[in-house]
Amino acid sequence: MKKLIFLFLVAFLFVHNVNSKPSNGLPDGFDTPRVGIRQGKIDTVVYMSKTVGASRKALVYTPPGYSKGKKYPVLYLLHGIGGDEKEWLIQGKPQVILDNLYADKKAEPMIIVLPNGRAMKDDRAVGNIYDETRVQAFATFEKDLINDLIPFIEKKYPVLADREHRAVAGLSMGGGQSLNFGLGNLDKFAWVGGFSSAPNTKTPQELVPNPAETKKKLNLLWISCGDKDGLITYSKRTHDFLVSNQVPHIYHVIPGGYHDFKVWKQNLYMFSQLIFKPVTSSVFKEYNTVEASAVETAAVTGVPASTNISGAQYPQILPDNSVLFRIKAPDAKKVQIDLGKKYDMLKEEDGSWAVTTDPIIEGFHYYSVLIDRVAVCDPASLTYYGMGRMASGIEIPEKGVDYTLAKDVPHGQIRQIRYYSDITKSWRRAFVYTPAGYDKNVTQSYPVLYLQHGGGEDETGWPNQGKVDMILDNLIAEGKAKPMLVVMDRGYAVDPDAPKSNQQSGLRGMFQNNTLADVFIKEIIPTIDKEFRTIADRDHRAMAGLSMGGFQTFQITLSNLDKFAYIGGFSGAGQMQQEGDFSKLYNGVWSDVNAFNQKVKLMYLSIGTAEPERMYQTVNNFHKELEKAGIKHVYYESPGTSHEWLTWRRSLKQYASLLFK
Repeated sequence: MKKLIFLFLVAFLFVHNVNSKPSNGLPDGFDTPRVGIRQGKIDTVVYMSKTVGASRKALVYTPPGYSKGKKYPVLYLLHGIGGDEKEWLIQGKPQVILDNLYADKKAEPMIIVLPNGRAMKDDRAVGNIYDETRVQAFATFEKDLINDLIPFIEKKYPVLADREHRAVAGLSMGGGQSLNFGLGNLDKFAWVGGFSSAPNTKTPQELVPNPAETKKKLNLLWISCGDKDGLITYSKRTHDFLVSNQVPHIYHVIPGGYHDFKVWKQNLYMFSQLIFKPVTSSVFKEYNTVEASAVETAAVTGVPASTNISGAQYPQILPDNSVLFRIKAPDAKKVQIDLGKKYDMLKEEDGSWAVTTDPIIEGFHYYSVLIDRVAVCDPASLTYYGMGRMASGIEIPEKGVDYTLAKDVPHGQIRQIRYYSDITKSWRRAFVYTPAGYDKNVTQSYPVLYLQHGGGEDETGWPNQGKVDMILDNLIAEGKAKPMLVVMDRGYAVDPDAPKSNQQSGLRGMFQNNTLADVFIKEIIPTIDKEFRTIADRDHRAMAGLSMGGFQTFQITLSNLDKFAYIGGFSGAGQMQQEGDFSKLYNGVWSDVNAFNQKVKLMYLSIGTAEPERMYQTVNNFHKELEKAGIKHVYYESPGTSHEWLTWRRSLKQYASLLFK
C-alpha cells in the first residue's frame, strides 16, 4: 500500500512529436445539450454493500425511450481519486454526450452506472483523499462492484446480464480501476476502457498474465491519454506490452490533451460509440492514432536526474533533454519552475503540479520552485549554494563524454580544513583534493592548484557542482594530468579593521578584493604548505578560477609572480576596465613581454561561445590584447555553452592537463 501511495507522486509526462490524426472528426457541441431531441434520465439508487457493510449510492443513466420491456447492455463508468458518483455527472455530462449520440444514431442504447469507487463507509471525497485507507478503498471497490453493485443493477433494471453486454471504463484513478477490474475479470467484462489511467494501474504483466486468453475473451480494450499528460507513461507501458504480445487494442493519444475532462469527455464520446457493436479491423485502424513505432519514440519514460535525492523519481530528464517536474502543493494557488525562464505548472486532480520544460542545454543548472511567488528549493532535489543562497540543481548529462563520471580508477579524497584568519578575524574553511595514494606515498610531495569559485557561490562549488574530484581522478588515472593537490577556498574576505574608504564595494569589491589577496598570500598558502605535503615553490603552484574567481586569480597571481607560475581564468580574466596602455595594467607586469613569457609557464583563458555578450567580449577582447602584445597564452572557447558549470568543467579538464609539465 505504501508503494501504491508513493506511485501517486508521478509527473505529467510531456510527449513530443506525437504522430496523431484528428480526433476522428470530433464535432463541435458534442457535449452541449441540444434542443428538440429526446433525453435520457438520471436517477440515484441505493444498494446494500456486503463488502463495505453499509448502504451505498450510485447514479444510473437510462437512455431516451427507456422501457422495462427491453433489455440493455450496461457501462460502469468510474470517477477519479478526488471525485465520487457525481463527478462524471457534474463535470463530464455523460447524459448530454449519450443523448446527442442517440439522436445521431451513433451509439447502442445502454444503461450507464456511475458508482462511488471509494468502497468504505465514509466514502465522501473529503479530507486527505490520499490517506492510505482511502486509497485502499479504491482497490476494495472491485469486490463491491462484482459482488454487490452488479447483482443489484441486474435485479433492479432490465439488463443483458452477460459479459458480452457489460463494459467498464473510467478516468484517472477510475481508469486504473477499469483496467485492473476489467482485465482481471474477463468472465464479467468484454469491453474495457482506461482514460488517462493513474498509477494504481497494475503492471502489464499483472493485467494480462495470459495474452492468449485475453485475446480470446476481450471484445475491445480502449487505452487513451492526452499527449501532455504525465500519466501517459502508464498507458504507454500497457500499450507496449499489448503490442509485444499481439493483443488487439486501441491506443488513442489526444494531441494537446492534459489530465482533464476535456480529454475524458472525448474518450467517452468515442468509446461509447464502439461498445456493444461488432468490432472490425477498420475500427482499430480508424481510432489508433499512434502506431507502436511512433509511440516508442514519443512517450519514453524519463530518467530521474542524478541530482535528485535518493529515491526521488522527479525531476525526470526526457530524451530530448526537456525536464519533467512534479511538485506536491495541494493548497498553492500558483506554482512555477524557474529554470532559465519561468514555467507555469499545471495543477491536476491529485493536488500535484507538473510541467515539462523546453529542452535544456547539457550541464548543471540551478533552479527554484516558485510557490505563490515565493522561491523555495525542490524537496526532491539536492541543494547547492548558488545564486547567493541554497538552491536546487539539476544535471543534464553531457552526451558522449565521461570525464566527470566515477570510473573504476584509483580515487582521491576531498578533505575539509578549517583555519583562523587573523586578517578577517574569523574562521575560514577550505576543501582540499588529495590524489589517490596520498596517504600511502608519504614521502611524495605534490604541486598545488588553488581553484576559486564564482560570485554567488562558495567553497563548496567546485567539490559539488564542479565535480573536481572526478575530473582529476580520471585525468590522473589516464596519465593526462600530474597528481596534484587542489585547494578550494572561500572567495570573499573582509578586513574588519580596515578603513571603509580603503575597501571596494559592489562588484568591484568582489572581483578585486585586496583583503582576499592578503588572505591568500599570508594565510591560505602558508596553511596549506604546513598541513599538506606540497612542493612549496612557484614552479609548482597554480591558480585558476571561474567568473569572479577568474578575475580574482589574475589580480592575485599577477601581483605575486614570485608565488605562481600558472594562471587560469574560466569565463573571467583581466581587470574589468581595460582602458589606456595595456602594458601598464597590474603595475606594469607586461611592460617586459619577453621576461613575462619566460617567467609564467602557462596563462590560460576560456569562455563559452554562448555566454552573455558582455562577458564573452570581456574575455575575448582580453585574449586579443594579449595576442597583440605578444603575451603567450592558451585560449579556449567551449562550444555551445554559456556562463555555466559545463564551460568551467571543460576548462578545468583542459587546464589541469597542462599544469606542472
